[in-house]
Amino acid sequence: MVTAYPLAADTLTGPRLEPIRFGFGRGLLAAAESDERVVALCADLTESTQMSLLKQRFPDRFVEVGIAEQNLVAVASGMAHAGKIPFTSSYAAFSPGRNWEQIKTTVAMNDQPVVIVGSHAGLNVGYDGATHQMLEDIAIMRVMPHMRVIAPGDSLEAERVTRAIAASPAPTYLRLARDQTPIFSTTDAPFDIGVAYVLAEGRDVSLIATGTMTYQALVAAERLGDRGIRAEVVHVPTIKPLDEMSIIASLHRTGRAVTIEEGQAAGGLGGAVSELVTSQYPVPVLRRGMYNRYGETGGPTELLEKFRLTGDRIAEDVAEWLTGPARN
Repeated sequence: MVTAYPLAADTLTGPRLEPIRFGFGRGLLAAAESDERVVALCADLTESTQMSLLKQRFPDRFVEVGIAEQNLVAVASGMAHAGKIPFTSSYAAFSPGRNWEQIKTTVAMNDQPVVIVGSHAGLNVGYDGATHQMLEDIAIMRVMPHMRVIAPGDSLEAERVTRAIAASPAPTYLRLARDQTPIFSTTDAPFDIGVAYVLAEGRDVSLIATGTMTYQALVAAERLGDRGIRAEVVHVPTIKPLDEMSIIASLHRTGRAVTIEEGQAAGGLGGAVSELVTSQYPVPVLRRGMYNRYGETGGPTELLEKFRLTGDRIAEDVAEWLTGPARN
C-alpha cells in the first residue's frame, strides 16, 4: 500500500528555497518548548547550525562546549545518563568526522539518547572545498550498532524530523545540508522514523533517494516521463532503520532500483539498498553518488552538475542504464 504524501504545488515549477538546517532550528525550539528534558550542546557553531533559536529562548539549557567535538559528545552522553535528551551540533566534517570513536564508546555502546547533528554535510558546502564536504558520514554512522541515521529532504521535513526524534529518544545521527534547497513537502506531509514514502508512482524503475537528492529524483522522474519512462520516486529520510518493506514493494512494481545520495555511493544509501536486494529480492541496482573520490571547490549547483547529481543528469544516466552501461 502506498502512503499518501502531499507535494508542494510548485515543486517542479518554482519551489521555495530554504536551508534544511533552518527547519532543524525551528524543530529543536519546538521540541524544547514541549519537553524540558531537551538540551542543546554546540561546538562553537551556534548560529550556523541554528541552535541559536534554542539558546535565545532557553539559555540555561544550552552548553557551548567550544571547538572540542570529542568532549561535545562525551558531555552529552553524561547529560543523557542524567535524564536529559541532548542534541549536539557541529559541521559533519568534524562530528562525526572527528569524534566517531567517542560517539561509539560514550553514546552508542551505552545506548544513550544523544542526537548527533551533522550540519553542512554533502557537496552543498560548496566553496569550502573537499575538507568540509562530508561525504562519508552516512556510511560510517550506518554501521554503528544502536545508531539511527536520518537525512531530511527539505527544511519543513527537518522540522518534523527533529520533533519526532525528541519524542522518541535514542542514539541518532541527523544529517543536515548547508545551502538553501527546494522545499517539496508540505506542513501536512507525514514523517515517522523508519518509514519511506512514495512521492510518485511508476512501473519502469524505482528512484530511491535521501536528503537533498529526493528533489533531484522528482526532477529526474519528470524528465524520464518525457522519454516515456515511468519512474517511481521513493523518499528515504530514515536510512537506518531502513524501511525494507516499502522499498521491496516498490521494486516488485518496477524491477529496477536507482539509489541517489549526496555522498559516497559505497556504504551509504546505495550500500544499504544493495544489501537489502541481494538478500531479499535481487534486482539490478544503479548507485548514483560520489564514486571513490572527494569533492572539490565550487558552487553547490556547479558541483552537482559536475558529479551528475542534478535531476537532468540523473535522468540521462538512468535512461542510458535501462538500455546499456551507465556512467560512474
